[in-house]
Amino acid sequence: MNLTNPDKRYLFPDDYMADPSVHVFNGRIYIYPSHDWECENVENDNGDQYVMKDMHVLSIDGDPMTGKVTDHGKALDIADIPWAGRQLWDCDCAGKDGKYYLYFPLKDKNDIFRIGVAIADRPEGPFIPQPDPIRGSYSMDICVLPDADGEYYLYFGGLWGGQLQRYRDNKALESAYLPEGAEPSLPSRCVRLTKDMLQFAEEPRPIQVIDKDGNPLRADDPHRFFEASWVHKYNGKYYFSYSTGDSHLLCYAVGDNPYGPFVYQGVILTPVVGWTTHHCIVEYEGKWYLFHHDSVPSGGKSWLRSLKVCPITYDEEGRILPIDGGGDPWTE
Repeated sequence: MNLTNPDKRYLFPDDYMADPSVHVFNGRIYIYPSHDWECENVENDNGDQYVMKDMHVLSIDGDPMTGKVTDHGKALDIADIPWAGRQLWDCDCAGKDGKYYLYFPLKDKNDIFRIGVAIADRPEGPFIPQPDPIRGSYSMDICVLPDADGEYYLYFGGLWGGQLQRYRDNKALESAYLPEGAEPSLPSRCVRLTKDMLQFAEEPRPIQVIDKDGNPLRADDPHRFFEASWVHKYNGKYYFSYSTGDSHLLCYAVGDNPYGPFVYQGVILTPVVGWTTHHCIVEYEGKWYLFHHDSVPSGGKSWLRSLKVCPITYDEEGRILPIDGGGDPWTE
């Protein structure tokens, strides 16, 4: 794999933030990250080390590689969410008809992840949460795609601590099940939102990543989906990108509609310093950028991560040139 190594920038060194969702609203870049806190919890596969009890909104003046970053302060607090249990993880924001809708995963009082909605009059908030989570919602890692047809599509799902293995056909299982070996890997989910942006308009659908022969990626494939769905459009195609989890890659696949299927294309980012890799891809003034995080500033603590940005490049066939993440290479 021939890796590129573009200039990279740490965006907000004053605090630990991660899992960026980024959008351009009113000509300005807004970042919706999760907020890491130092804690004494044991680091484990359930993610108990990620306490996350509030979120801030950041914005950038102009070029994301050089512009001033502003922290607009606390936009949502777990204490203000009536159904809250713990762990206010990654989120995403969508604008419609002068309102801004923040979608966030949060464990309820039974320690089950649900997806909530909070509403604001400005992109930076503050956001006022709805009294209950979205009906039928589960798991975590949110991305919202506003499409040309006027519909909004919400993507979600994550394995292990993200609880996706506890569901099949949108119903909770008696016992969690993780595919192994040659079995098809667990897919992300996509669901169209209602016109008022507050509920699912349909049953969530599986978002299958397939190889060039049309076969779903296997559970033992290091490029299979694990978490961190993101969808953007480039030259009329839908690019579904995601984290592979324990192989520590960011990968992408391409499809012709919001539901896929998406044909696997390659790696976007090799491993970073720190266990998790979570990202988004955004266009600003004709250039494309990868927002992500790593744990270099915290000395490698995977639960204290810092926001980062770098430019990305497409070749003439629309392939994303892979970037060196700066961490240890993944090996089987």
